[in-house]
Amino acid sequence: MLISYLVPVVLLFMLIAASIRILPEYKRGVVFFLGRFQGVKGPGLIIIIPGIQKMEVVDLRVVTMDVPEQDVISQDNVTVKVNAVIYFRVVDPEKAIIQVENFTMATSQLAQTTLRSVLGKHDLDEMLSERDKLNDDIQEIIDGSAEGWGIKVANVEIKHVDLDESMIRAIARQAEAERERRAKVIHAEGELQASRKLVEAANVMAENSAALQLRYLQTMSDMSNKNASTIFFPLPMDIMEAFRHLKASPAAQARTGARAPEEGGDN
Repeated sequence: MLISYLVPVVLLFMLIAASIRILPEYKRGVVFFLGRFQGVKGPGLIIIIPGIQKMEVVDLRVVTMDVPEQDVISQDNVTVKVNAVIYFRVVDPEKAIIQVENFTMATSQLAQTTLRSVLGKHDLDEMLSERDKLNDDIQEIIDGSAEGWGIKVANVEIKHVDLDESMIRAIARQAEAERERRAKVIHAEGELQASRKLVEAANVMAENSAALQLRYLQTMSDMSNKNASTIFFPLPMDIMEAFRHLKASPAAQARTGARAPEEGGDN
């Protein structure tokens, strides 16, 4: 007799346990009544009629998913291996359950195909230098396609762009050539600026002879501090100018002309 009373009680407790669901704040339950969509419930305590109602639980938190490594051929025919990470979350539990069989797998496959498609339209240099723009393009395309599944793609980040050894060496040679080009340009600009300053200094010295003499004295001072065997004696510019005027004077030319026949007569 006791067993006959305990069996209904146990069955009742099992029915109650199967009917009660408790969902945390970050989960929602998509409820179906005899196979038809009834509504989205949660969080908190939810009562389900076993055998008549069925509930699919959906997590609303952001999912971090690695995109497997993909072989990508760039627009300049360079083969690279690229992997990425995608951050997404469910914003519409109804669509995530009804519109697609497995929204996680669908988002992963969409991310892989989009990654190959977008990167294949760019050169290798753009892959390496414009990652932010590529990330935004990939995120926009995936988000637009996954919107019908109730998925919101928050961010896409390209993690690695792997090259083979030959391409690494080629990029290294290109970078070295670029550095040499910049060094030559900087050196040429320095020579141009120095020549302009020298022209300015020459103009100043031409206008003021005292400036040239001061430059001579500075040169002598610099040489006196070194172990040099050559000694320079600078002459004042006024003396040189006096010799030049003396040579060009008419009296000097007359004396020179009178001396020339005498020397010829002696011969």
